[in-house]
Amino acid sequence: MSAHHTHSAHGDDHAHGHHGHEDHGSHGSLKDYTLGFILSVILTAIPFWLVMAKVIPDSKTMGIVLLVFAAIQIVVHMIYFLHMNFKSEGGWSMLALIFTTLLVVIMLAGSLWVMHHMNHNMMPGMNHETKPESINLAPAKDGQNSRNLP
Repeated sequence: MSAHHTHSAHGDDHAHGHHGHEDHGSHGSLKDYTLGFILSVILTAIPFWLVMAKVIPDSKTMGIVLLVFAAIQIVVHMIYFLHMNFKSEGGWSMLALIFTTLLVVIMLAGSLWVMHHMNHNMMPGMNHETKPESINLAPAKDGQNSRNLP
């Protein structure tokens, strides 16, 4: 070995026991985990009750309410179980999450917009209602059905 590789294979100069946790946000306590668990149970039980008891009859409104509960539960999991906040890793993990969320929202909204307007954008001159204007099914004067085709 050269002169700069004189340390032992498991020397203390690399701080192998720390695993890089010195600048991260603190891990949750039992109180934090319990609060996160209780919030998760509540945020699961309320939507379950809303669906099973058919409290909201309109399906679109029910879908929006369920999506709101799901979004709140995602935030609860990120805070209480994944320990994501603006303090951990100098705020970079939260910044990466915000950027990823923004990209996903842009891609989903753009995809939905394109799919919603696809028929209109691809065939702007076509009328999508089927009206057989060229076929006249008026009865003939002599009592027989006849078709007046152009």
